Amino acid sequence: MAKSADIGSKRLISLNPDAWVQWVMGDQTLQAQEFIDPQFQWVSRDSDVLLRVTCPQDGDFLLLNELQLRYTAQMPRRMTAYAALAREKFNLPVYPVLINILPPASKPQIPTSYQAVFKGLQTRQDYQVINLWEVEANLVLAQSLTSLLPFVPILAGGNDETLIREAVHQLRQEERLDELEPLLAFFASFVLELPLVQQIMRWDMTVLRESPWYNEILSRGQREKEISVVLRLLQRNFSVEEIAEIVDDSVEAVTKIIQDHQGRSPQEGTQD
Repeated sequence: MAKSADIGSKRLISLNPDAWVQWVMGDQTLQAQEFIDPQFQWVSRDSDVLLRVTCPQDGDFLLLNELQLRYTAQMPRRMTAYAALAREKFNLPVYPVLINILPPASKPQIPTSYQAVFKGLQTRQDYQVINLWEVEANLVLAQSLTSLLPFVPILAGGNDETLIREAVHQLRQEERLDELEPLLAFFASFVLELPLVQQIMRWDMTVLRESPWYNEILSRGQREKEISVVLRLLQRNFSVEEIAEIVDDSVEAVTKIIQDHQGRSPQEGTQD
C-alpha cells in the first residue's frame, strides 16, 4: 500500500522548525527543540501544532501554532482554551499564534486577544495573528521559507506566474518537498487558469485529498450551499421545521444558521 501524503500543518512546520519559529516571532536567536503531542483529551485538531522552543533570554516556552483556512468568530475563545490547556499540562509559558490562510469573505476586524468580564472578574488572553495574504511573496521566496512555499499564490503579490514558477523551482530542489507541489498547485488554481497550473506543476488529487485545507474548502462549499438554501426558504416563509426537513438537517442546526446570518431568531425572520 502506498504511503499517504502528509501535507498538514505539522508536516509543513517540520520541514524547517527553526526557520518557522524565527519567522513567526521575528527572532533569529530562537531554536525549536521538539514537537509536542498535546493529547488534550477532548481537544484534537490537525491544525494545532505545539513546539517547545528555547530562547536565550527567557528559557524554554511553548509556541502554539493554529493554522486556519479562514478566520472564524470562535477563534479568540479557542485560542484561549488551547493556551490554558497547554500551560496547565506542560507547566511552561505559552506563546499562541493564529495563522489565517485565506481572507474572510466579510473582511471582519480580526482581534488579537480574547476578553471577557463576568461578575467583575476579567479574563484575557493575547495571541499573535498572522494573515498570510498580508505576507509578501517576494520575501518568502528570497528567504526560502520552505513551509510557506505552497502558499505563495495567495500571499501578497503572489498572484504572478513568474513568482509561482519560482516557488515550484524551489520545491523541486529537494526530493522531500515533492508531495507539497500539489498543494502549491491547488492554491495556484485560485489565481491562475487551471490549464496553466497543470502545465507548470503537478496536479495530484490523491495527494490533495490528504490536505486538511482542501477538505475544509470542500466541506465549506457544501455548507455555504446549505446556508444559502436555508435563508432563501426562510424568506419564503417556510417554518424552521420545514426547512430542516428539506435540507436534511436538525432543527437546532437550521436555527443556528438563521441566527448566525441574520442576527435574530427564526420567529423574527418570518415576521412581516
